[in-house]
Amino acid sequence: MTFTPDRATYIRTHWIMAAIAMALGMAILWALGNAHVWTGAIGGLAAVALRGWYLMDEELGHAWRLEDGVLAGPGERRVPLDQVEKIRAIGAAVQIVTKTGDKHLIKFQADPQATIARIEAARCANTGDRNE
Repeated sequence: MTFTPDRATYIRTHWIMAAIAMALGMAILWALGNAHVWTGAIGGLAAVALRGWYLMDEELGHAWRLEDGVLAGPGERRVPLDQVEKIRAIGAAVQIVTKTGDKHLIKFQADPQATIARIEAARCANTGDRNE
């Protein structure tokens, strides 16, 4: 089973980040007494749009695979399912926390709850425990 990033979720997430960056940029300029508060919106939008465009191919290429009791991710990350302590949704991402405290993100999931359910089902099947 493979968990691939969703392009529409990536774009939606960046629209949200842009709105926050625009508001924050304007608030900072207003607090500093700048007469051109509107430039904060342009700067915030430009920064997030450039970041989103620049990183899109890389971020959308980061797939995680569930294979033989291991969650394998980009950069040769490997998380044995019996070492998973906690799984939770953070926005459009799924965070995996191991028993040793390592944290991994499966980013830009269209349905983070479905991703969590699939990992939990595999985790229960791997350990043989149906009551988790």
